[in-house]
Amino acid sequence: MEKILVVDDEVEVTELLEEFLVQSGYQVATANSKKSAQAKIGEFQPGIILLDIKLPDGDGVQFLKEIKASYPNIEIIMITGMADREIALEAIKSGAADYICKPIDLAYLANSVFTKVVTRFSE
Repeated sequence: MEKILVVDDEVEVTELLEEFLVQSGYQVATANSKKSAQAKIGEFQPGIILLDIKLPDGDGVQFLKEIKASYPNIEIIMITGMADREIALEAIKSGAADYICKPIDLAYLANSVFTKVVTRFSE
């Protein structure tokens, strides 16, 4: 079973995504800060991370770069409340597998996550 870590400062968002992803058959952990996410990455060992651009204790794109440097095989899907082309491009260039704006289209998210799972298992 694929493990997904949802990192967002909005508790409502993490709860919604956790419920949706668990119902979709994934094992899910959540974090509401960079510090909490750092601890969970090591202990939970996710294959996919849904990572918010804005965190209370750090920049999501910078955190993306840190994660990819230490865990290059983790697929990271960025999520954000602001549609910003420059940030999206920086995130993709930094290794993000996808970039999804809030409110999150759950059908798109499901497809994006499923695509990453299939890709990981076919390598």
